[in-house]
Amino acid sequence: MRNIILCAGLLVASAGALAEECDSAQSQTEMNTCAAAEYQAADTKLNETYATVLQRAPAATKALVKTAQQKWIELRDADCALVASGSEGGSIQPMVRNQCLSDKTAERTAWLESLLDCDEGDISCPLPPAG
Repeated sequence: MRNIILCAGLLVASAGALAEECDSAQSQTEMNTCAAAEYQAADTKLNETYATVLQRAPAATKALVKTAQQKWIELRDADCALVASGSEGGSIQPMVRNQCLSDKTAERTAWLESLLDCDEGDISCPLPPAG
């Protein structure tokens, strides 16, 4: 757990420097590296949010959350493989794939975060309100 917190802290601390480097990336290798780093940062945030959702979920709901997340990962990966297939064999393909993964991961994080902020009495929300 301490390693995860340390890694997350390093990612946050390096985000500003990464943003500057990525804004000035000129080679495809640099752009691929930046896209991969952006995806890793998005994935870290997703994993943190997912862990919070699991902690808040009632025991009976935890298995459903885990299954939904596993199925979502399969769909995300398949969608991004499809998107990246248009650049198959090209040096841009890793960037296209990682941008897709970043976008879909950020969307999923936002959706999971919405589950953490449900109104009292919202019967469409599987998690109890924070409290």
